[in-house]
Amino acid sequence: MKHNNVHLIYFSPTGTTRKIINAVAEGLNPEQVNCYDLTYPIEKTEQNIVDGIAVIGVPVYAGRVPKDCLERMAYYKAHNVPTVLIALYGNREFEDALVELRDIAITQGFNVIAAGAFIGEHSYSTPERPIAAGRPNGEDLSLAVKFGQEIAAKIELNDFNTPEIDGNVPYKERVKFGGVAPETDADICILCGRCAEVCPVRVITVSNAVTTQAENCIMCSACVKICPVEARPFNHPVIKERRELLIKNCSTAKRPKIFL
Repeated sequence: MKHNNVHLIYFSPTGTTRKIINAVAEGLNPEQVNCYDLTYPIEKTEQNIVDGIAVIGVPVYAGRVPKDCLERMAYYKAHNVPTVLIALYGNREFEDALVELRDIAITQGFNVIAAGAFIGEHSYSTPERPIAAGRPNGEDLSLAVKFGQEIAAKIELNDFNTPEIDGNVPYKERVKFGGVAPETDADICILCGRCAEVCPVRVITVSNAVTTQAENCIMCSACVKICPVEARPFNHPVIKERRELLIKNCSTAKRPKIFL
């Protein structure tokens, strides 16, 4: 069965979350897909979603939903629309992100009927020190399509119950970001401005040089991964230490976990 509308609401600085929710939407087999990108600052006007199915996707930052994402989601409301939640994490743990996303979605009027935790390449991953490199891969995307099909079957049965979702309330304490940011190698930077374009919090300015307001950086690494000449390395000692801990403790590939 085709569903009239699927509404994709997502925060995806490096594009991995967007890949998964697109695959879920494919499994839902909609006639129309409507996209609402929360990755960048949005006009502060309320959006009401009144029909179809919503798929909300977010990355996991230290076991929580990014604060900027939560603030932007506050402008989206629904009227009991069946909703799927997706958390994308870097092969460590998704911890309380899905239950936090569930709670804000319910507060905004969405009816959560399914949720899934999928794996994406970690924002600190590099070619030399890979962490879940290349994920979501083909298998992940196939599982996301299958998940969408299972959700469609659940809806066909008129089952709109909210499943039990792993996570804790109260949520774990939010890790404070800021003060650490990628730097620019001026010797190879071509001042193309791509880094500033993809920054979700607009802390990068490009003129005759690149400047970054590190105190407001959320360390998503979008600028690192988009740079065509690899002029935005993220090699701060704090990041190097975290990267090595992740490689040591989180190198065994995990599989997506769904709640239906």
